[in-house]
Amino acid sequence: MKSRLDIKKIQKDFPQLDVLVNNKRLVYLDNAATTLKPNIVIETLTHYYQHQVANVHRGVHSLSEEGTRRFEETRQTIQNFIHAKFSHEIIYTKGTTDSLNLLASSFGEAFITKGDEIILSQMEHHSNIVPWQILCEKKGAILKVIPVDDQGNLKLDEFKKLLNTKTKMVSIVHTSNTLGTVNPVKEIIQLAHAVGAKVCLDAAQSIAHQTIDVIELDCDFLVFSAHKIYGPNGLGILYGKEELLNAMPPYQGGGAMISEVTFEKTTYNILPNKFEAGTPVIAEVIAFKAALDYVSQIGLEEIALYEHELLEYATSEIKKLKGIRIIGEAKEKSGVLSFVIEGIHPHDLGTLLDKQGIAIRTGHHCTQPLMKRFGIKAAARASFTFYNDKRDVDALITGIEKAREFLL
Repeated sequence: MKSRLDIKKIQKDFPQLDVLVNNKRLVYLDNAATTLKPNIVIETLTHYYQHQVANVHRGVHSLSEEGTRRFEETRQTIQNFIHAKFSHEIIYTKGTTDSLNLLASSFGEAFITKGDEIILSQMEHHSNIVPWQILCEKKGAILKVIPVDDQGNLKLDEFKKLLNTKTKMVSIVHTSNTLGTVNPVKEIIQLAHAVGAKVCLDAAQSIAHQTIDVIELDCDFLVFSAHKIYGPNGLGILYGKEELLNAMPPYQGGGAMISEVTFEKTTYNILPNKFEAGTPVIAEVIAFKAALDYVSQIGLEEIALYEHELLEYATSEIKKLKGIRIIGEAKEKSGVLSFVIEGIHPHDLGTLLDKQGIAIRTGHHCTQPLMKRFGIKAAARASFTFYNDKRDVDALITGIEKAREFLL
């Protein structure tokens, strides 16, 4: 089946695509780092700051009540987007990293004791490694790691060997930001639950590219960032099952998360307020609804189909180049293409591509253990979304060839 998306129409919704970089047409291929914003998101942010500024959950005046209504509408939209059971299972945070830190700290305080085990994978982003390491050091827990094969697939047989009754948490990336690998998370969840472990899915790289149903998957927690799915920066989401969130202590103290405060004792608010201390990023939350509505209108199934076509084209074209090594060639893969070129440092390549208006990512992509697994220190990464097209891929290929001529 071929995609039916009108890419030219979609591209008109993203004003940054009209920007010239080094007097060249912008070819934006750094979507795994952050996505561009459609007009509707920008307009919603601007409208809020021009006409609707007021704090939420604080006042009885009209602006506050309207802001609170829209603020909570976004929570309901997120609930529907990931098919959660309750809107109060949706917690606003500062980003995926903040969500994972909240989870490691609060879940760890409630459920992790000395000798317990936490399982991650070799392909995790640093934000899904370091918080759990800190927890293990604090509690005397043990961190275990699922290895990755040469194609970039998780070794599930090794995962099964790691699981036991001491396993309390499996925190796993849904889609790798470096390899593009889409992990078999439903099977992973079932295996983990069989030994009584809970599962957190890092959906930062999957939320914009495929439908996620937390009830169907039966994940216990799920985290992602708004800026990865065409929304504003500074906003993250933590989904957690109601019974688990209720059992976890607050992560931060302050306004909104309390029920009653005295100097002798403080009682905490109900969900989701218990985990949302202080004044939130109100404009960003309200604008995020616009982003999710925009994506829903286009359709995630159509988006996934188009992006798969684009990734296949990009992969076939880049393989025609000499001295290219693709990092990550799993069968189930999202729109990420990481590679190294013999004799060229990724940073040098990225700099020369930038001179041609082409934005890619270079470096270790916050996955240093994975880089070590593949015997490299850095890689170049092109990442695609629905406003990219074959013209962008062709520009990348031409840009790489020009860089090769200059550097080799």
